[in-house]
Amino acid sequence: MKIKVVFPSLKATNIDNIQKIIKDDNNPITKLRINMTTKGLSHKQVIVSISKINQMNLIKESRAYVANLNRGLKSIKLDILVNFICSDASSIIVVSNKVANLSDLQTIEYYIKDASHINSNEVNSPRLPQSKSYLKIIGLSYFQEDSTNLLNSNVVEKIIKDNHIFNNIILASKPHVIKVSLKSDMTIVWIDIWDVMI
Repeated sequence: MKIKVVFPSLKATNIDNIQKIIKDDNNPITKLRINMTTKGLSHKQVIVSISKINQMNLIKESRAYVANLNRGLKSIKLDILVNFICSDASSIIVVSNKVANLSDLQTIEYYIKDASHINSNEVNSPRLPQSKSYLKIIGLSYFQEDSTNLLNSNVVEKIIKDNHIFNNIILASKPHVIKVSLKSDMTIVWIDIWDVMI
């Protein structure tokens, strides 16, 4: 389709600019930069805190490291594969084809620490992206069983630590205990937790 026919009012310089953009878009050499389609971190990313020197060495040879990681992941018959490695201010981000589990994280850590030109003492354990979530517990009595002690954040923390339901929960801050009203003996408990994005 000719641009001049579809847009007859365009000036010749504008038509030249459009044709140059179309020509550059079809050139695979200009498409080496990988753009993320999600804002922030996604579920398929593994964050590895690493020193600046290690980060520069790893990013410089990222294609070779991706190939080595994938070779290692395939050799132990894991389903996960690394798509690419990018960096941010204080870490590298390993982007994979699926969400990593614990054994995947351990394998990625092993191959990054084992890579040439990497000081393994300056590489922290990989982790998945985290966000804060909250739990809201309603209908708890403000007075404890002996009715002299009041429900407070320390008591809620102790209950969380002692209960097996909360085994994998990590508190992001102290729980908040709020009375429903001045005359009520019922409370609402807000618990901020670190939520691993899986």
